[in-house]
Amino acid sequence: MQHSNIALQMYTLRDFTQTPDELRTTFQKVAAIGYTAVQVSGIGPIDPAKVKEYADEAGLKICATHVSWDRLENDLDALAREHQLWDCKYIGLGGLPDHYRTSQEGYRTFAQQASEIARRLKEQYGLQFIYHNHDFEFERVDGVTGMEILLNDSAPDFGLELDLYWVQAGGGDPIEWTRKVKGRMGVVHLKDMAIVERRQTFAELGEGNMNYKGIIEACRETGVEWYVVEQDACRRDPFESVSISLKYLQSYLQGGSK
Repeated sequence: MQHSNIALQMYTLRDFTQTPDELRTTFQKVAAIGYTAVQVSGIGPIDPAKVKEYADEAGLKICATHVSWDRLENDLDALAREHQLWDCKYIGLGGLPDHYRTSQEGYRTFAQQASEIARRLKEQYGLQFIYHNHDFEFERVDGVTGMEILLNDSAPDFGLELDLYWVQAGGGDPIEWTRKVKGRMGVVHLKDMAIVERRQTFAELGEGNMNYKGIIEACRETGVEWYVVEQDACRRDPFESVSISLKYLQSYLQGGSK
């Protein structure tokens, strides 16, 4: 993993990206912290050309996104052109729509539909669909987890974007799952898990209890391209939180360990 492979998931800073001026200022702050790439998610309704302009101005590459299922189903061509404008290969879905979650058949139907969308994105536009999990995919439905169905019933073009915090929260082993999806995960989400007053909570990388030494080794072994820092909620200023996580990854790259 090189420094250029670290990105920030902009959902972490969503409260600071709802207008064009906010996004421009926040991109500048993210670059000043030391990030060189971002995943676009959670921002306001801003002209895609302006998003690209502000990212370029700050020296930030757009490496991935999260978009709505509605647009993937009904506006795929325009969505693909936006990603080509951004020179962004990875087009992500941030979670499974509710109506697919209640049965094995629902998970299988989604896996098949998303696989077809992934095929079209790859063949027509050279883009890669990626799916981001939470913890609910690890609930067993008639004896099998939703995550296992998504992996086993989807085509190879259906990429995974494991959020390793949510894997652990769901009772899965982040290292085992990283290895399980080898060849299908170019983007991974990294955040730490801490216990505060006996409750599980989000934490900056290196500030929690997850085995990130082993996790990053597994990501390296399996060919992950982008290591994306995300923190759904912060107990300190979010800009400070993303700085702490970046420094942890940089320290690890320089030979440090947790």
